Amino acid sequence: MNKLLVASVLVAAVGLGSCSKKSSTTGWKINDRKNGGFMANLNYKGQQTGPGLVFVEGGTFTMGRVEEDFYRDWNNIPRQVTVSSFYMDESEVTNLDYREYLYWLERVFDIEYYPEIYTGALPDTLVWRDKLAYNEVYVENYLRHPAYNLYPVVGVSWVQAMRYASWRTDRVNEQILINEGVLNHMPDQQDADHFNSEVYLYMQGEYTQQNRKG
Repeated sequence: MNKLLVASVLVAAVGLGSCSKKSSTTGWKINDRKNGGFMANLNYKGQQTGPGLVFVEGGTFTMGRVEEDFYRDWNNIPRQVTVSSFYMDESEVTNLDYREYLYWLERVFDIEYYPEIYTGALPDTLVWRDKLAYNEVYVENYLRHPAYNLYPVVGVSWVQAMRYASWRTDRVNEQILINEGVLNHMPDQQDADHFNSEVYLYMQGEYTQQNRKG
């Protein structure tokens, strides 16, 4: 009976210890401004996957020749290559997705004053033209006709794709902050400064203690 009582006390002590927010290194409280002020996020559950994305786990593989080089060329020496984990779309970016981006640019950056921003994001629809085919229907209708909403967008350059990805990142982060009550949603304020993830992180403390004081 005494052994059972001692075991129960130990289990209760372990349970209480796991619920406390004390450092396992020093025993001092964490997230207590009156007790040193060391702050840490103890409820982190992993990075949130963005809408329409899938997580691709990274790893290490051997790049180069993995069999004997009979000709002794030694032009493809095997080496270990590590690829970091990343996210990618479940499917291609569609015309509907890209038109949402174009609409946002048109709404935020007034075409009357900043026409180059909108026109610089337009896909090159002339890629459909071919000397041996009549594709004028695609040139004129592929991007904007509802019948092609879910078809992959074409004619987008590497620079345009990078800007689209940056815009999408900012919009996803902005929506998360709105849902958490950090930002206020102002749908009618078209002249408001558009959200930028890097600027937001900088303003939240991504700078040195010296700069903060100075």
